[in-house]
Amino acid sequence: MAAAPKTRPKYYDLNLARLWPPALLSIFHRMSGALLFFPILPALLYALHVALGSSEGYARCHDFLARPLVKLILLGVVWLYAHHFFAGIRYLFLDLHVGIAKAPARASALAVFALGLVATALIGWRLW
Repeated sequence: MAAAPKTRPKYYDLNLARLWPPALLSIFHRMSGALLFFPILPALLYALHVALGSSEGYARCHDFLARPLVKLILLGVVWLYAHHFFAGIRYLFLDLHVGIAKAPARASALAVFALGLVATALIGWRLW
């Protein structure tokens, strides 16, 4: 006699607020890596090309980066980089089997979030 098939949910719960910190950290690490690679890296390379091309290009880049909205976007980029950096260090430690248990993994995930915010706040303080 065949067993009755299991009923499957009709939707996926994509609420990020209910995820554990290590899972949320993993998702943000992947998203920050993708965002740093595709839209941000070409934009930064283009800005570097313009700024190093001539003194007028440098002045244009300087004026553009002095705008408050651009500074706010740069803070987002700084957070992406800081989060990706600290999460990468955490994953290197996990590869060495340091902090794999549930409690240290959760604490290190929260530490990565805190370090990313602190680094962003320090750079933002210096930027403004």
